[in-house]
Amino acid sequence: MLCEKCGKECPEGARLCEACRAQEQQAQEAAQTTPQASTKFCVHCGKTIAEKAVICPHCGCQVEQIASADKTPQNMPNIVINNANTNTNTNTAAPLGRPINKWVAFVLCLLLGIFGAHKFYEGKIGMGIVYLLTGGFCGIGVLIDLITILIKPNPYYVF
Repeated sequence: MLCEKCGKECPEGARLCEACRAQEQQAQEAAQTTPQASTKFCVHCGKTIAEKAVICPHCGCQVEQIASADKTPQNMPNIVINNANTNTNTNTAAPLGRPINKWVAFVLCLLLGIFGAHKFYEGKIGMGIVYLLTGGFCGIGVLIDLITILIKPNPYYVF
């Protein structure tokens, strides 16, 4: 016959050899002399661990949540969120200035730009007089104003 634990030959009718039987008796005696601590099984590796263990000493995995004495529901602070923000404004600010029609200003600049008619229409009287006296800066100012008026949205606003 062979030993169930180590596979060595053992006496007839015995399931363990002499060495394995001695080890088993020592383990039983040690269990009887030391008080049994309450234990549980690790959910990850399945080995026996102390009941109060939070982390398994064998595999290192966390077995249960870490409880804190000051985090009980009685000790938790009351948090009140009082959000009374009713602002539904989505950037609808009124533009400053006077609205000017882009196409009226463009036609005035194209036909009467050297006289500063588009500047007078915008309400820029000083620049209108300068355009009137210089012939629209010899036509260069009129050309620049034509391009800038085309780029502006309709209506555009003048301060």
